[in-house]
Amino acid sequence: MDRPSRLRRNEDFQRVRREGRSYSSAWLVMVIAPNGLDYSRFGFAVGKRIGKAVTRNRVKRRLREAVRLRQPQVAKGWDVLLIVRDPMTEVPFQELDDALTQLLRRARILNAIGEEEPHHEDPRSGPH
Repeated sequence: MDRPSRLRRNEDFQRVRREGRSYSSAWLVMVIAPNGLDYSRFGFAVGKRIGKAVTRNRVKRRLREAVRLRQPQVAKGWDVLLIVRDPMTEVPFQELDDALTQLLRRARILNAIGEEEPHHEDPRSGPH
């Protein structure tokens, strides 16, 4: 993932947590908030209870790769925070990728390949 596509500042993480809408699966919690930019940014939170630094870094690398594969399909203008839950350390990559894809679909910010950008609807407004 390129540097502009990553949430880096603590203020951005805090804003997404405060203003965003969350979606969860067995392995991940995803919080999204509009960012007003013409691209989406992603941040990763892996707590110390997941394991030592080596384990946490491995989990983040796997998540970054899953996001990199889906990034061209993600709608523009969102900050996405992915929070890792405890059992994710043993999950095969394909299941991790499927869980991420499912969360992005539930949040309605994942476009089909070759599909035009959807109308920019705030998912906090609920289903229509």
